[in-house]
Amino acid sequence: MKRGMRPSVLLAASALVLSSCGGGGSPSGGGNTSGGGATPTPTPPLAGALYAVPAQESLSAADVGTVIARAAAQANARGVSATIAVVDRVGNVLGVFAMPGAATTANIPDAPNGMNVDVQGLAIPAAAAAIAKAITGAYLSSGGNAFSSRTASMIVQEHFPPAPSTAGLESGPLFGVQFSQLPCSDLSARASDGMIGPQRSPLGLAADPGGFPLYKNGVVVGGLGVLADGIYGFDPNVLDTDIDIDEQIALAGTVGFEAPLAIRASRIFVDGTSLRFTDTGYGSLSDVAGASFAGTAGSLVPVTGYYGGAALRAGAVYGSETSGVRAARATEFSIQDAFVLTDGAGTNRFPIRAGTDGADVPAIVVSEARAILEEAFAVMSRARAQIRQPLDSRAQVTISLVDTRGEVLGIVRSPDAPIFGIDVSLQKARTANLFSAPFAAAELQQASGEVPQFVNRVRTFLGDPSALTGQFAFSDRSGGNLSRPYFPDGEVAQPNGPLSRPIAQFNPFSTGLQSALIVGNLAQHLGFVTGTRASDTPRFCTSVPEVTPGHTRIANGIQIFPGSVPIYRGGQLVGGIGVSGDGIDQDDMISFLGLHNAGQRVGGIGNAPKGIRADRILVRVGSRQVRLRYVNCPFAPFLDSGENNVCEGL
Repeated sequence: MKRGMRPSVLLAASALVLSSCGGGGSPSGGGNTSGGGATPTPTPPLAGALYAVPAQESLSAADVGTVIARAAAQANARGVSATIAVVDRVGNVLGVFAMPGAATTANIPDAPNGMNVDVQGLAIPAAAAAIAKAITGAYLSSGGNAFSSRTASMIVQEHFPPAPSTAGLESGPLFGVQFSQLPCSDLSARASDGMIGPQRSPLGLAADPGGFPLYKNGVVVGGLGVLADGIYGFDPNVLDTDIDIDEQIALAGTVGFEAPLAIRASRIFVDGTSLRFTDTGYGSLSDVAGASFAGTAGSLVPVTGYYGGAALRAGAVYGSETSGVRAARATEFSIQDAFVLTDGAGTNRFPIRAGTDGADVPAIVVSEARAILEEAFAVMSRARAQIRQPLDSRAQVTISLVDTRGEVLGIVRSPDAPIFGIDVSLQKARTANLFSAPFAAAELQQASGEVPQFVNRVRTFLGDPSALTGQFAFSDRSGGNLSRPYFPDGEVAQPNGPLSRPIAQFNPFSTGLQSALIVGNLAQHLGFVTGTRASDTPRFCTSVPEVTPGHTRIANGIQIFPGSVPIYRGGQLVGGIGVSGDGIDQDDMISFLGLHNAGQRVGGIGNAPKGIRADRILVRVGSRQVRLRYVNCPFAPFLDSGENNVCEGL
């Protein structure tokens, strides 16, 4: 059952956040007995294209009212009051509704040992929790996969799958993804920017059941989140079946907007394990089909920084200029299938450009940046997807490129890649760059709070007093090894990695350095949302030194699951590439092999020399030596060839 807490902590200006993805599915009841109906035939790709562009669907204001009314009808049938939030695919908040008597706050679980750090044990606004759940359902889903916040819970914990009997297994594949889409992110848009996406989340991604994607005609158009039980937690045991009131209410809200059965998380397997979509069946719900928003008791509520509260809103049409994510023009990217981020007025927010760090390093030039992004995109378009249905679909991801200052040199994505991967791919690129750099230790030691202590912990753990000064190249897989509450990953009774909390203090709301870096930003933002602080958190995360005014090298936080590599010119670091949106091995391969191919194409740049990759680092654990990992590519990854071990020897 869901991990909760005693309702004690006050709602101060001191933090919020968290968690990520979910699984399961069942036949529909209520207003639609098919559980989503027959999956519409996808729009075929344009001539010469490999990917189909999602059909132009969106939520109308009336649709939003219907979703809220149906969720509220289920809550009334259960005799409870709920806060209900609806967002569109790119995260715009379209409505937040509080039923009479709905609690205004929710509680985050305590640390296992009660010694709360980061955002453990805090009270947060119920509306913020509902919005985070809705964004999670929308952002983790696509035309090929439908994930819920229960799915998120399953893939962010210390063991996968999480259960009392699975101790000893590695951590969830998206361990740490909950600390993305942060309110301080320099990439994520804010409500004041208009309807462009991706919009930020007040709490990152949510692992608390009660968040689902919404679909129209097989196209994901948004998400729904519900908070009624007063707990914003996670499910530590996927082997039982929960009766979760938030999930029941939210599932009722999806009636008529259900995810197609064939793509729900329960139809998708990771390492042989079926993911979970819901523990609630449509057949167990009340008949909510006739519910009307006009007849629903309660009121729309404003949420500072997210929603004005005056009226229900229509969602943006994903793929349109207004949504902030659209097809690239030929002058922006040479491959027909590419999408880019825009400002809503026609301008690419992150065009391909040269590095800004020419005074520091032999910077990446435009032709190199273009080659890296194009070659990574080409690898993606050949790769077999892990998390998409039907089987043998092409992988769909977002690819981000940065220089050593963390400045974006280009972002490109496939048409239907999940939205969460936009921010995450940039986090990954920046993380690989930072941890591989000669300035990593110095900048982390200048940060506020507990952050500097993590440098000393790494040096002690590795037995290397000069660690994090550029001698080794760290991918996100390497840094992730050091960020797990057991080292080696999953092995109980072993010490925690130096960038993690010890297991007695760990839960998904406090992962270690990742959460410590941004807890101050979250505190600032919570104060702004609740009215105890006049100004919002800045448009950059973390208290590490600014490299240019208003910009840090990790301005949207760090990420600690695989899918990135640093970029080198000879033996010198010049940037990082990050990939997110499919399986973690696919993400690893697209970044590593794409960069290698770009180096073969233009010369001069490429992967780190083998002798300095982090997989050369050996850590003593008891009587044995454990090697860090660098990348892990799928064994037979391509749809158009039978090649095996495609990264071997590179």
